[in-house]
Amino acid sequence: MNISVIFAGIGIGLMVGLSGTGSAIGLVIGGSSAIGAMKKKPEVSGPSLVLSALPASQGLYGFVCFILFSGFVNPDMSLFQGAMTLGAGIAMGLAALFSAIQQGKVCAAGISAMGSGHDVFGSTFILAAFPEFYAILALVVSILIVMNLM
Repeated sequence: MNISVIFAGIGIGLMVGLSGTGSAIGLVIGGSSAIGAMKKKPEVSGPSLVLSALPASQGLYGFVCFILFSGFVNPDMSLFQGAMTLGAGIAMGLAALFSAIQQGKVCAAGISAMGSGHDVFGSTFILAAFPEFYAILALVVSILIVMNLM
């Protein structure tokens, strides 16, 4: 088997695996806080559910990258294409992993504050967008990389 295909396969796996792992961890962080907040103030269930679901987007970005790159993986791909796919996988996977976890922490803090009676949904939503920005940047970089492979 061509080493390029192995590089590409690892890259695609990292795109999906790391981004999904980050989303899962971020969702648990936010969801755990939502459960605590809803026990104190049941009326915050809607906003808590919205905030706790935000880290799921990074997993979706990894899946989008998988779709974009999977069409390029073939036995005839060059070493350059394989290496670029691996690089995109590392970049996308790590950015999504860490941004989803950190976003989950921001959301958990806001959910906890709402459970204590503070009206911070809007502020939390805006603050939660900041870590997400870096996953979006990684997605854009991955799209630019795949466009160069065409």
